[in-house]
Amino acid sequence: MSDEEFEEEYSANEQEKEGEEGEEEKDPTEEEEEESLSPHLLTEEIMKGGLSLLCKTGNGLAHAYVKLEQGPTDISLLQNYIHLRYVDLSENKLRDLSPLGSLTHLLWLKSCLTCHIASFATNRIRATEGIPIPRLGSLNLKGNEIQMISGLDPGKLTNLHTVELRGNKLETTTGLHLPKLKNLYLAQNFITHLEGLEELVQLTTLHLRDNRLVTLDGFSKSMKCLQYLNLRGNGILNLQEMAKLQVLPMLRALVLMDNPCSDESEYRMEALVLLPRLERLDKDFFEEDERAEAEETRQRRRDEEQVRAGKARWGAVVGRDSERRKTRDFQSECLFFRLRGKKKA
Repeated sequence: MSDEEFEEEYSANEQEKEGEEGEEEKDPTEEEEEESLSPHLLTEEIMKGGLSLLCKTGNGLAHAYVKLEQGPTDISLLQNYIHLRYVDLSENKLRDLSPLGSLTHLLWLKSCLTCHIASFATNRIRATEGIPIPRLGSLNLKGNEIQMISGLDPGKLTNLHTVELRGNKLETTTGLHLPKLKNLYLAQNFITHLEGLEELVQLTTLHLRDNRLVTLDGFSKSMKCLQYLNLRGNGILNLQEMAKLQVLPMLRALVLMDNPCSDESEYRMEALVLLPRLERLDKDFFEEDERAEAEETRQRRRDEEQVRAGKARWGAVVGRDSERRKTRDFQSECLFFRLRGKKKA
């Protein structure tokens, strides 16, 4: 069977599975039993039962089974099966992905409809090390136990454009040294502050919904491609925090609903005043009359600022003149007393 034939058959099977899974509801007792399962090592016997799809090896000189569908918690044995191309490891309880580094012919992970997509969703992975798949374009680690991002080497993951990390235990965004990344999904974590975003120079989409942000510090002027930013369900209190997004020249869509600041009466207008290039706030696009009003507000504030600056400059000049007069008066008094003293002598 060719890779193209496998793709068509695998896609059809996965769509059928998704339909079946959508109709079933798992019994709570079954979930509790799963939680208490002991580690499930991948053994030779399990491998024999899960291997399928006999194909030519990469050099064309031999044949090997290239497809594996199993549910282990420990996949260390995989490093001996270097010819594997299609591996389904989703919805298991994996903790270590490093054995995948030996699979130099790996094309698919889970139910990929296109090549170069890896999904380790709904496992128990605690770290992002061990994913040296050079052709990987999209990485899904949703629903794991990752507390910090590390080990994503941009020198090896040269094609990685999408990372999905929703529903983990992240507290910060540090560790994302991926200058070619375009889409980043970090919703439903515990992120309290943003760090290391300055290296994401090609990022266009950033999801940070349902985290614990209270300020918008951390965005960088190097993020010149960011167009969509979702901050829904955080703890942003002050509308003026949006001014910190002025470093994002391409920002066109901003989602801030379900933050405390979105309850302010001037929420929508203030967003457009501070971010004039914005096209959409939450679910609604800005109308022309809103843009006109925002421009008037900006002009009025500029005029008021100029008046304040002028008064400040005038105050500084008056202050300097006053100091000069005091200095001259003091010098004159000193001269008067010196002359007076000479006359008496």
